[in-house]
Amino acid sequence: MIWIAPSEKDAGNAALEKRLWDAADQFRANSGLKAQEYSAPVLGLIFLRFAEVRFASQRAKLLKQAETARPSRRSLGEGGRADEPAAYHAEGILYLPAEARFDYLLNRPEAENIGSKVNAAMRDIEKHNPQLAGVLPKTYNLFTSTLLKELLKKVSEIPALLDYDAFGRIYEYFLGEFAMSEGQGGGEFYTPSSIVRLLTEVIEPYHGRILDPACGSGGMFVSSARFVSEHKKNPAAELSIHGVEKTDETGRLCRLNLAVHGLEGEIKHGGNINSYYDDPHDATGRFDFVLANPPFNVNAVDKERLKDMVGPGRRFPFGLPRTDNAKDRAGFIMANTTKSAHSCSMKITEDDLEYATEEGIAEEVSLKMGMEE
Repeated sequence: MIWIAPSEKDAGNAALEKRLWDAADQFRANSGLKAQEYSAPVLGLIFLRFAEVRFASQRAKLLKQAETARPSRRSLGEGGRADEPAAYHAEGILYLPAEARFDYLLNRPEAENIGSKVNAAMRDIEKHNPQLAGVLPKTYNLFTSTLLKELLKKVSEIPALLDYDAFGRIYEYFLGEFAMSEGQGGGEFYTPSSIVRLLTEVIEPYHGRILDPACGSGGMFVSSARFVSEHKKNPAAELSIHGVEKTDETGRLCRLNLAVHGLEGEIKHGGNINSYYDDPHDATGRFDFVLANPPFNVNAVDKERLKDMVGPGRRFPFGLPRTDNAKDRAGFIMANTTKSAHSCSMKITEDDLEYATEEGIAEEVSLKMGMEE
């Protein structure tokens, strides 16, 4: 895969983002659905528009190669690889079957039941791109064909000539807006980008294996990749991404977010996975960086379930934390009452978070350092 997002936001796309969001908000108002019910389908269509732009560019190259092939080779059917999924996967591009392409769906008449058509398209994309298996939304039958037709038209306003990286920014913008619309519940899958950027600048993940044990929609991974890109390296080659997410739907958002940014990762999600008690990546001693926004102030942790993980070479080599809110050396967002156990650590207080939010980490990161015994 090839990282495709830039280090700086293009202010010229702000109006497009706002216009698209206003359209999505009207979609919500007219459908009568809650944000969590329509957010994934909207993000899925933005993703499909992005995927088609990249697919169409690669298809044009392949068709041109076929046209310039020697006549003898063309007569033997050689050189025409435009309909071979492998010709796209080799370049880190998703293969889209004919009836799963955005323009095909956009041009369907309402009488054809567009919701069923989009659901079938998402299943077909997963079939030809195994890394997306079980990821794409398939609940478009919840919406009337009229509403879907209107939304497809709005998403089609994203220019085909728009740089690939802008799609990642649009996707991130929508994630943030959906989180705000869901209020407190939105914090379960989205951390404000300025806070994520702060943690990334502190951890400095130049190269190696990175873990987020409460990865939500994958913002920590995208920010880490952007950090690497700013230092003139290809994040897809430099970072090995691993995540854990308790909620299956949110885990799918994460994998889709990675795909939009040209990234892949091993994301374990759903199935009642809880990284307090479960360690699906066998993480002890295997990761270079950890960034996370875990649930705040979770009390009554069942330490009885953790006792078999205590001891040398195990998950808790120095014993279980004495309090439910202990931390070690890693990038975490935690309440300012958090105490570290038997080690020095950097404490990011709520004042720091407020600063980061207001300043947006424009040029410099200024931290108050608190050392605790």
